[in-house]
Amino acid sequence: SRVAWNESQHCRLLAGLLPDQLQMCRRNLELMHSIVRAAHHTKSICQKTFADMRWNCSSIQRAPSFGPDLLKGTRESAFVSALAAAAVSHTIARACTSGELPLCSCASSPAEAPGPGFRWGGCGDNLAYGLQLGAAFADSPLKSSKLGTQGLRAMNLHNNAVGRQVVSDSLDTKCKCHGVSGSCSVKTCWKGLPNLDAIASDLKSKYLAAIKVSHRLAGPRKQLIAKEMDIRPVQETDLVYLINSPDYCTPNLHLGSLGTQDRQCNKSSVGSDSCKLLCCGRGYNTYTEEVEERCHCKYHWCCYVLCKRCHSKVERYVCK
Repeated sequence: SRVAWNESQHCRLLAGLLPDQLQMCRRNLELMHSIVRAAHHTKSICQKTFADMRWNCSSIQRAPSFGPDLLKGTRESAFVSALAAAAVSHTIARACTSGELPLCSCASSPAEAPGPGFRWGGCGDNLAYGLQLGAAFADSPLKSSKLGTQGLRAMNLHNNAVGRQVVSDSLDTKCKCHGVSGSCSVKTCWKGLPNLDAIASDLKSKYLAAIKVSHRLAGPRKQLIAKEMDIRPVQETDLVYLINSPDYCTPNLHLGSLGTQDRQCNKSSVGSDSCKLLCCGRGYNTYTEEVEERCHCKYHWCCYVLCKRCHSKVERYVCK
């Protein structure tokens, strides 16, 4: 992330780039700040989104040397593919808007007529450019290389497209008020993207409803077909996976499971972070911990806040 990205040999500093991506890096050095930023966002937001689940995305720390849970077509690899593809397009679109990229700028004004009380203006996120360059970076290696099986490549291409579709669907109208004393007599509006956390949240919902598929002949060519006959046909908006995931309860390097031992759980929860679910029935240990917090804060004119330091004891619950 601290590389200047002004010479083509810098591309060799990135581990894990496939030949097509290496070529794209050399031709588009100005994009690499955004792509590296997207990789960091993918890692941190994945871990944040799954912090309360048995699979907490910790395996993404090993990127680009993924383990079996992210290489063999699991539900988790579907989510990571979709989020990474979304992050690349999202970050490039935002970089255009902020003036970081010399070959793009703000998005064109929307073709639709403005609504009552506002006009199009401002600087919209350049989603079209983000989608185009993001797809080129994320998809071209899958289309041209022999990386993995045909089914795995088809699955990753499908899930990449789902990630970008979620980004497209998230584009919304944002406005700024103008007028005397903030009266908002005139509004300037543009099309903008939400933060990547919101996109990750939508993709998590798709992860939970993902469809298990097989790559087989359907008519003249192979397609991703739902494995269970009673499942509805796969839609372009569905995340898909090829093999079942481990339960992530116990460590198993062969399956890519790190287990949930020593994970902190929530004794009062009934959700995925509950001690019952997170500890997989093994039980938990209780620890008392002393924490220091700011308290009895007072505002002093003008203009600062003074607080005292309070100590309290809290109970922590950790899986056996």
